[in-house]
Amino acid sequence: MKLSSDRILTTHVGSLPRSRTMLDLVAAREAGEAVNEAEFEARSGEAVKAIVAQQVACGVDVVSDGEQSKPSYATYVKYRVAGIGMDPSVIERGRDVMQSLDRLEHPDFQTVTNFSNAELPACLGPVYYEDRDPLERDIAHFAAAVAEAAPTEAFLNAPSPGILTRFVVDTYYKDEDAYVDALAAAMRTEYQAVIDAGFLLQIDCPDLGSCRHNQYRHLSDIEFRRIAERNIAALNAATEGLPADRMRLHICWGNYEGPHTHDIALKDIIDIALKARPQGLSIEAANPRHAHEWEDLAAIDIPDDKVLIPGVLDSTTNFVEHPRLIAQRIGHFADIVGRERVIAGSDCGFGTSATAPPIVAPSIVWAKFKALAEGARIASERLWR
Repeated sequence: MKLSSDRILTTHVGSLPRSRTMLDLVAAREAGEAVNEAEFEARSGEAVKAIVAQQVACGVDVVSDGEQSKPSYATYVKYRVAGIGMDPSVIERGRDVMQSLDRLEHPDFQTVTNFSNAELPACLGPVYYEDRDPLERDIAHFAAAVAEAAPTEAFLNAPSPGILTRFVVDTYYKDEDAYVDALAAAMRTEYQAVIDAGFLLQIDCPDLGSCRHNQYRHLSDIEFRRIAERNIAALNAATEGLPADRMRLHICWGNYEGPHTHDIALKDIIDIALKARPQGLSIEAANPRHAHEWEDLAAIDIPDDKVLIPGVLDSTTNFVEHPRLIAQRIGHFADIVGRERVIAGSDCGFGTSATAPPIVAPSIVWAKFKALAEGARIASERLWR
């Protein structure tokens, strides 16, 4: 992970708006319709090339492929990992784990959500990484786009073993500990491939945050912490031997506008998150329920080898943050760990699901990124003057 000695670098969490062509192709594949594979790959390559170039043009330093070919950051594994498929008998179980305490508490509140009505895949047999072809094609498309656009650095996303227990409903292992371990062993293949290709690996780990108030809403905080400890242990096993400085971990409390009144506090899980092997830690720090938590981070001992990637853009609102506000937010974290160990990011992705309406209008996403770059410039002038 490249660290800057003269300015604040910028990045984001991964998913970005997809073109109408990609949305239609992904939706058709998800609906089980016949899709011309050659056309899908050609359009994917074009989409990745365009999205990488647009990130660089907006001033984003550390770019991604925008998850252009994926239906979501987690459910795409059904196309790569054996033992995962669709099972109509578990649709309601899948929807139940998407129900969050805050929305159950406010049934009169309606909003666009990414997964609450989705039909999630299920684990139907032993899981292992079966088909590397989609992975290799994604890597090839991204490598070509990065070579042409020449960003400062580039990353690809993959889900944590823990979050897959939520998005892939288990009907086979019937023992969550065994299921997490099996998923960790399977995902090791993808984690290794991303790093071997020369990219940063971002592991998406909402299971430390959002799963507390949905999948595990029946547990106490103490009981949930045991789940989080187990999930991080599985993640560390899956990444054993991989260079920590080539990985970053993303935590969020659910990429949706809502009350978030039952979110577990960052201070109650940060000690567990810091046990994860990845050097980078990406956290929500812009949305109104978590924007104050830099104060909690200031009160703890953050290891010297960790890099903070605070979200200074809210991914659930169409407000475009003022660059001065972005600079102020960056400053809070620079005061805690030092300017060289802060990379400015977003709270979550801007295209989490390809089959749900976007929360933030695509043109506003790019306006936010331009504000991010300007805010990082202002912060850099202050921090290096």
